Order: sequence, then C-alpha cells, then structure tokens
Amino acid sequence: MTHLFLAWQHALPSDDARRRAWFPIGRLDRDDEGYHFVYTDGAQRAERESGFYPQLLAFPDLHRSYHSHQLFSLFQNRVLNASRSEYPDLLRWLDLPDGDRDPMKILAISGGKRQTDNLEVFPRIAAAADGGFSCRFFVHGMPYKNADCQERMARLVAGEPLGVALETTNPITGLAMQLQTSEYQIIGWAPQYLIEVLISAITQKSSLKATVVRVNPSPAPMNHRLLVELSGYLPAGMTPMSGPDFLPLV
Repeated sequence: MTHLFLAWQHALPSDDARRRAWFPIGRLDRDDEGYHFVYTDGAQRAERESGFYPQLLAFPDLHRSYHSHQLFSLFQNRVLNASRSEYPDLLRWLDLPDGDRDPMKILAISGGKRQTDNLEVFPRIAAAADGGFSCRFFVHGMPYKNADCQERMARLVAGEPLGVALETTNPITGLAMQLQTSEYQIIGWAPQYLIEVLISAITQKSSLKATVVRVNPSPAPMNHRLLVELSGYLPAGMTPMSGPDFLPLV
C-alpha cells in the first residue's frame, strides 16, 4: 500500500437539507525517500462549491508539495500506537497479520476517521489487466438503532455473500450503494468514495460481489463491526480514481 487519498466532508448545519458532499482533497504517497503529500483538484472544487479552504495546519498551502521521512502527524494520529494494549485487537478487527505495523495498510482499511474532524482516508483502487479489482472497507451508516438489523448482522459469518444495490434517492448523499443480506435487509452502505467505481462496474456483464470478511463483536467500536470485501470488473481501459478530483495540483 503506497498511495492513499484524503477526503473532506462538507459539515452542514443540522437544519440544512442539502446533501453532505465528500471531496477527495489530497493524496499521500510513500516511496524509498519517505512520505509525500499534495492537494488534489478536488480541494479546489470543494473550495468553489462548499467553502473549503486550506484548514489543515500541517499543509497550509494548496500549491505546495510536502515531504517527510516520517508519516505526517495528521495521518499518524489516526493510527493506534503499537504499544497500546488494544493494538492486537485492532489488527484482528482489520483482518491484518499479528504484529503488522504498516500504518498505510491500517489507514487503507480503517479510514482513519476521528470524532474531532470531518476527514477520512481511503486507498487508491487499482484494476488488473483484465479490469478486475477488489477492496476492503468497514460498512458505513449501519442502522445502529435498528435491533433487527443488529441481530442479523451478528449472525453474519465470514465468507457470506451480500447483495449490492444502487440507491438513487438517498436523502443524505443522493447516489449510494446499499449492502444487503440474502433476505434483502439493508445492513449499511459502501463508502461514498467508491460510488463512481461501483457504478462503472455495474455496467459490466459480470456481477459486482460483496463478501463478509469479519464480524467484530463488542468491544470493537460500531464503525469497525462489519468488514466487507467488494470485487468486480471495470470497463476496458478505465483507470479508477483518475478524474480531475484525484489529480495533484503540484
């Protein structure tokens, strides 16, 4: 895992009925020289449409490339310290090998979400020569207060297939991708950053597949309860996450 994107969500007042938009605003890369961060054109679109401005203290200039031998604190602070007693539990929740200390792998699956801001980290999706792709993520927006949903989720097992359905009238995001049980019970949604990729995959003759990887009971936090792997095929010649929003400004 050598490439990650940073997304920002427009924080709207609770009485604002407009949809809350997500924007990819930056890209984090790792190579032999260390870590590199640049803003993407999505940051400028977020500025035009939703009032985003360079509010990240570590990266105050939209048109500058940042370099560090160590992982930038904005990202490091989103990874549990390996010395913490609950670190082995985190690796199990993420389905990563015992002792794995790669922060890029951890951020790619966990998303690095915090209660104190409206940022999220996600991996770059890469397609194979035949157009095939796969990605893992924790299910978003689970109906936490729905007892029936919680009971059904607890009975999911690793390897169990899930249904995938496009939702065109989601009251929060507009377009959304539902994840459903075999009984067509909605148990959550795919992350918004995958919508464009998933819609492209639906146009292919092969089906889009979602499979349960892990169900993590308490004390795992609610946003780490259900880990899913999604796979499919993209149209010939399509490079996912290559549109203007994802292009570096520098």
